[in-house]
Amino acid sequence: MTTFFLFISKIYIIMISEILKLLSPTENPDVGQSLVILLLTISCGIFIGRIHIGKVSLGIAAVMFSGLLFGHLGYSLDTKSLKFLRELGLILFVYAIGIQVGPSFFSSLKKEGLKFNLLSVGTVLLGGLVTFIIFKVSGQSIEHSVGLMSGAVTNTPGLGAAKSTIAEMSSTLGGKDFGDPAIPYAIAYPFGVLGIIFMLIITKSVLKIDIQKEHDAFESKIDKIHNHPTSVKCRVVKEQAFDITLNELLNKFDHSVIISRLKHSGSEIVYSPDLETVIKERDVIMIVGQKENVDKVVEFVGRPSSDIMVESSADILTKTLIVTKDSAVHKSLSDLALYNRYDMKVTRVFRSGMEFLATGSFELFFGDKLVVVGNKWALEQAEQILGNSEKRLLEPDFLSIFGGLIIGILVGSIPIFIPSFPVPVKMGFAAGPLIVALLLSRYGGVGMIHTYINHGAIYFMKDLGICLFFATVGIHAGHSFYDNFVQFNGWTWIGYGICITIIPLLVMVLIGHYLMKINFLQLVGLMSGTYTDPAALSFSNSYFKSEIPAQAYATVYPLVTILRILMAQLLILLFA
Repeated sequence: MTTFFLFISKIYIIMISEILKLLSPTENPDVGQSLVILLLTISCGIFIGRIHIGKVSLGIAAVMFSGLLFGHLGYSLDTKSLKFLRELGLILFVYAIGIQVGPSFFSSLKKEGLKFNLLSVGTVLLGGLVTFIIFKVSGQSIEHSVGLMSGAVTNTPGLGAAKSTIAEMSSTLGGKDFGDPAIPYAIAYPFGVLGIIFMLIITKSVLKIDIQKEHDAFESKIDKIHNHPTSVKCRVVKEQAFDITLNELLNKFDHSVIISRLKHSGSEIVYSPDLETVIKERDVIMIVGQKENVDKVVEFVGRPSSDIMVESSADILTKTLIVTKDSAVHKSLSDLALYNRYDMKVTRVFRSGMEFLATGSFELFFGDKLVVVGNKWALEQAEQILGNSEKRLLEPDFLSIFGGLIIGILVGSIPIFIPSFPVPVKMGFAAGPLIVALLLSRYGGVGMIHTYINHGAIYFMKDLGICLFFATVGIHAGHSFYDNFVQFNGWTWIGYGICITIIPLLVMVLIGHYLMKINFLQLVGLMSGTYTDPAALSFSNSYFKSEIPAQAYATVYPLVTILRILMAQLLILLFA
């Protein structure tokens, strides 16, 4: 019995010693120790990020400071694992961002997006100029100056691009030593976040903004330019519309509207008419289209009707169908015989939160949602063509995800040779996947690769990527964080970072408010988007009790991110 207890005790001691070994700081950890420390760093960071001080919390950014703490305490990661996880995290993060905001980015360029992006690009360039002046005047190395800039504007992809460029230059130039931009980045980052939030609060007070008035003005402007499809019931009472076919009527208006339902006078039967249906006196039709086009058709045909039978009949149904069949992707409604066929009509298409009128030439993407009107048999035919499998939407298509990532990495690795530069310029692992994701989301994919990813999967990919990047960068920088803070006078770095944060923001607010006359709630979103700061956006949404800032944020985020990545690379290449 004694021997048995000794055996058990020995096993227990070995187990405890192995656990302590995993949790103890060491300079040369193995893969197992590295994974444990990485996961512990992320877990602690997420916990800290959920702590609110007033309305402000660090969120995911707290993982960076958790990493700094663990690094300062002597913890480290396996060198190869660290580099791999850092780059993987950055790639996942920027690709998810591109897929998420791509559709709204390109559509916004047709409206106010051009003006918004010009203002944001000017602000980014001014931030780069302030950084260059600090570099010249202060004697700071360009690596540290770029790190300060990335931290002051809370731009993680810019830091990733700078580190990748430095690593390539170091290997190309025979192992030359460069400064680590992650250290000033980590010092400037919290003050960048707080500086943006501070500016949001101060500008509201100084400019004496009435938030409710700004909100009402925005809604009024949206109503004037509202271009979503609308539907109107119309009674045919004008002689010019009697006894003509539906095709003849639509030809008069370039098929800019859709006639989804028709009920003859004196009848209770409602059906979805085809192009050869003849319109009779006192028929009731349902017209779907843009408001100005619908109004023209109503004026030509007769007058609005209050007949409720045309929309409540049991003979005709309205159903939302989802495009999940590969054979339907990148096909137009006419190609699929879904336009004025099968005694049914597709009236609207919803994609990435946007609503479109279903014209015959409309090209379908995977995950599109179609509003279809017709009888039961016709809807069944449409469902067979489109797929309508909600289960398939819930299952992420890993072939598409990894295929898109591969293309992004390849694009980011293409060298661009510029005379007098020590190494070729590359878009890198930050800009390459982002640009590819934007283009793929704009065109719905290429070949077997489509860009539909449900919201849960996008947020998981984005947060997982940024957690991996923050944790690895923080742990690496934390080793010498205190020594560098003392050596380089961290308080001076904080002062420089505040200048890079505040000066461009102040100029942006003055130009945006007084010269461009931008709605303040939109300007708030532009400030957060230009500094790629989700914490500031979250604060503005709750502080101003509005979702308007988020729309402006998404408009400028992609272009600003790409520009900040390229600026960080160019500053390193030109002056390192």
